[in-house]
Amino acid sequence: MTDELWTLAEAVEAAVREVGGKLAAARPAEPTPARTLDEAAARFAESDGPAAAELRERLTARYPQAGWLSEEFEGSVPDAGEWWVCDATDGAVQYLLGQPHWAVTATLVRDGVAVLAVVHAPELFGAGRTYRAVLGGGAQLDGRPIAPLERDLAATVAATSQPPGIADDPVALRRAGESLSAMAGSVLAVRNLGPTALQVAQVGSGHLALFWEYGADAGNLLPGALIASEAGATVTDAAGAAWTVGSDSFLAAAPGLHADALGVLRAIG
Repeated sequence: MTDELWTLAEAVEAAVREVGGKLAAARPAEPTPARTLDEAAARFAESDGPAAAELRERLTARYPQAGWLSEEFEGSVPDAGEWWVCDATDGAVQYLLGQPHWAVTATLVRDGVAVLAVVHAPELFGAGRTYRAVLGGGAQLDGRPIAPLERDLAATVAATSQPPGIADDPVALRRAGESLSAMAGSVLAVRNLGPTALQVAQVGSGHLALFWEYGADAGNLLPGALIASEAGATVTDAAGAAWTVGSDSFLAAAPGLHADALGVLRAIG
């Protein structure tokens, strides 16, 4: 089964790269001149809509037995069956601002569990970077196996983000603020480097040492969580329990760092 998934992952990567290349080529080099949220959404839809449609067409043709859930799906992933969870432009804000920190993501979920994930950042480091992983088969960056790097907490660059709907979740909003203060006082630096999936994947390759978040955000977390865990990172919720698509918090860290990071988050309650 792992070999079959890797074969499928190669086809998924090809589709994701094609869509990402078109998005990168179509985007002006300067920030999008949108003054309001509605204007920004309209400009984004002009590129994201066709890209999402093409990605769906390509993946459905390659693996038609899987259903389709948009990245913005509400609720949990179905417990039964196979589903694609994809985002043609993960990191819409960065994309519209002309920044390189955005990605195209595709995840195959089987019976509620991610079994294949591809995260492609077309403009990262100039030539672009591509993460991929299959359940039980490890994780790769640009075709090479990856693993997290251990660091002392005080020497760590940590990353975080917030789900799109966090303003509607007062508990998650409070914990996000309190955890930012707590973590900033414990690590070398805290950054938000764009799309959630890409940042979590970067924990798997050692480009970041840890990533945490509060609030339900399964669509954004699924691909990175599989890549990070298959690379060897420890992935849980902020209380140390196993992370699932229904969890309301998330933590991924190098194994030797995870307990220290967990201690910081547990202290905020």
